[in-house]
Amino acid sequence: MNAKGGDIKIIGVDLGGTKVHVGEINSKVLNGAEISNEYKTNINAAGTESEVVLELINAIKAVWSKDVQGIGLGIPSVCDIEKGIVYDVQNIPSWKKVQLKTILEKEFEVPVYLNNDANCFAVGEKYFGQGKEYKNFIGLIIGTGMAGGIIIDNKLFNGAHCGSGEFGMMPYRKHFYEHYCTGRYFTRNYKKKGEELSAMAAAGEQKALKAFHKFGKHVGSAIKAIMYAYDPETIILGGSVSKSYNYFKDAVIHSISDYAYAPTKNNFKINVSNHPNIPVLGAAALYLDNLENQKTKRHG
Repeated sequence: MNAKGGDIKIIGVDLGGTKVHVGEINSKVLNGAEISNEYKTNINAAGTESEVVLELINAIKAVWSKDVQGIGLGIPSVCDIEKGIVYDVQNIPSWKKVQLKTILEKEFEVPVYLNNDANCFAVGEKYFGQGKEYKNFIGLIIGTGMAGGIIIDNKLFNGAHCGSGEFGMMPYRKHFYEHYCTGRYFTRNYKKKGEELSAMAAAGEQKALKAFHKFGKHVGSAIKAIMYAYDPETIILGGSVSKSYNYFKDAVIHSISDYAYAPTKNNFKINVSNHPNIPVLGAAALYLDNLENQKTKRHG
């Protein structure tokens, strides 16, 4: 699925609740997965819809050049990927229904593609990261929330309303997986952030090691459910908590040890994303993915 041929310049935008990271990707360095020009800034999440949109436009202009052929955006919310409408961004209260594709295409006069951040993560891993060697995998973000992007037969599966991969919302015990499998598990149960417990675990403190072990059993249960549902070749972990995977890895592996189907279990792998710029690269990859889909339709 890697881009081949002529020189392609794309802008990728990782829009968070309070920050935006914009990067220009050049096809000459796609295989190396590098950003040739980037810009990071805070946004006024409490601003009006138009104020935040203007901040986003100005951030894109900071890396814009006349050679850019497309823009891809990762959005921390659900969206209509066909019409390019963003709905109900929790950390930007004014963004209830934003016609973002239309606005940006009018401003920059190039195609604009957007998707939720978990899907962008999976697409980024497919083009630029550890997903290159797999046809079927899940990119699973574990941070303040839990969600995944699903790649099936080399294609991103969006679902009917761009809501596929919301594994964190699946019922589990008295709540749902996100209650037990995100950084909030640590603050709720141990009154410490995951980063603090990770540092304690690195120092060999048993309290932290036990906390990660309990956490890993919950994450393992979620991964096992995903395995039954999708039979992926691998799950690639991303998000802030995944950086501490070594401290809960054994508990995860033990939790999936009773998975019923030996051929799948024996060949299944869990990987951790190791590229710091995958969110921006994944957003840019939406443009490449659209090119690939168009090519498939033409030859289908």
